[in-house]
Amino acid sequence: MRVDRAVIALTGRLVITGDVPDDLRGRPLLMAANHIGNLDPLVLIAACRERRISPRFVATGGLFDAPVIGSIMRAGRHVRADRGKASAGEALGKVVNALTEDANPVLVYPEGRLTLEPSMWPERGKTGVARMALAAGTPVIPISQWGAHEAMCYGMVRVESARDLWVLFSSWLRAVVRRPTMRVHFGAPVDLSDLAADRVGDAARARDRIMRAITEGLIPLRVDEPEAPLHHDPTRPVTDKPSPWLSR
Repeated sequence: MRVDRAVIALTGRLVITGDVPDDLRGRPLLMAANHIGNLDPLVLIAACRERRISPRFVATGGLFDAPVIGSIMRAGRHVRADRGKASAGEALGKVVNALTEDANPVLVYPEGRLTLEPSMWPERGKTGVARMALAAGTPVIPISQWGAHEAMCYGMVRVESARDLWVLFSSWLRAVVRRPTMRVHFGAPVDLSDLAADRVGDAARARDRIMRAITEGLIPLRVDEPEAPLHHDPTRPVTDKPSPWLSR
């Protein structure tokens, strides 16, 4: 976390608003954030450090298999989720167990990937984080962030060569010169008290509340960029599906 803080300080300016209520600290807690860039996990770690929180991420299995990074992920007790494999469903149980075994919160990206929404608003998202919260009976803190997408380009889906790494690294070096402002907002806990893990439709309802809370927190962070980001990333693909969480 100390190294991460130095990297983010070198990259740009970090602005943090909101906090985690004192009565939710030291107990099982899920944090759900929008996913906008390759560097935003480091931005979130730095923001959490400023708020005296040590989050554990639910991360793709490839990170755990990588040299150096994999050792760090395992030592930090982060939670592995293998995409596209039969074991993917095990992530829910792993998170529930992780919440009960450690007082540090678990941070999840409900969208499951970097957003490809045309204007970089949150995508519909999956019900995984909602099912985790309902199964564990734990509060959910929505986290909204903006600006991390300027710190490193999207690049490619899978890094397979030194050239692929250079595309990412060189975009970060350009950001060091520009010094973008990276904003993170910790929202109020999402009320899921009337929902149950075993009731049909409640996981989708919980997902909707979480995604709306993230979107509402994001609006003031990008007040000067309501329609589309001013920063253009030519490597980033987009879908034709607009965010369902905005009033249009």
